Amino acid sequence: MRRILREWHGFTILELMVAMGIFMIICGAMFELLNLSQKKYNSETQLTAAYQDAHLAMDQIVRDFNMSGYPPAGIFSIRPPNAQAYAISPIAWSPGYNNAPPTPCQVGTGGTCATPGDYDLIIETRLSTDTNVSWIWYHLDTSTNTLSRAVVQKAPAGADPLATVQASNTQVAFLVNVVNNSSEMTDIKAEYSAMFPGGQPQPIFQYTCDTPSGAMPCSAAGAYNSPQNIRDLAVTLIVITPQRDSQTQSLKLIELTGSGHRVNPVN
Repeated sequence: MRRILREWHGFTILELMVAMGIFMIICGAMFELLNLSQKKYNSETQLTAAYQDAHLAMDQIVRDFNMSGYPPAGIFSIRPPNAQAYAISPIAWSPGYNNAPPTPCQVGTGGTCATPGDYDLIIETRLSTDTNVSWIWYHLDTSTNTLSRAVVQKAPAGADPLATVQASNTQVAFLVNVVNNSSEMTDIKAEYSAMFPGGQPQPIFQYTCDTPSGAMPCSAAGAYNSPQNIRDLAVTLIVITPQRDSQTQSLKLIELTGSGHRVNPVN
């Protein structure tokens, strides 16, 4: 009977090194793909969160403005003696509001209003849970890129709306990372020049006034350029993500635009 002997050989060191090298290359590629996916996920998560926050803020601003000027004095059969019970204007302003009678200022570029302005707005309306009228103040702090919101009860006659809301210390951070007029404008404008035509900061609030010829930008409304005649509000929110894109190191910005139309036709 013939016995067949077989000789078994193991892997050589060279073969093991080649196999290990190929394995390390594959693992490196896999981890790099995983790292890129994680960075992409983080960037998209930040962008989505910024968009959602800006969208909610836009909805609130528009909703507040739509109800501005309510309730007007004309809905009462007998005007209440307390001026805090009704709105004399859809938009409270400064200076001149506390004059007797109130003296409207001019809105827009070159106007005399401190509020309303490009980054300040005080809406006069009655909230559903109140019995008196409130002032709702939106203000952009350009040093922190924070759009704040404050709600205070309308002050008695003679009080200035801007001074009242500033002294209330009730403003809360409503939307952060708003860069319409940021201290970082140089870098931002370099990467997003289309968002900043002419390299200029962009207003958050722009106003349209009622005139006998129809609605037109308040700055072009002539004698009808006053907060009492504001009918429409255009809102632009430019928001930056907290961190740069982890892959490209570029700034990530989103721009949302919206508009409000005052429902109350009396004031």
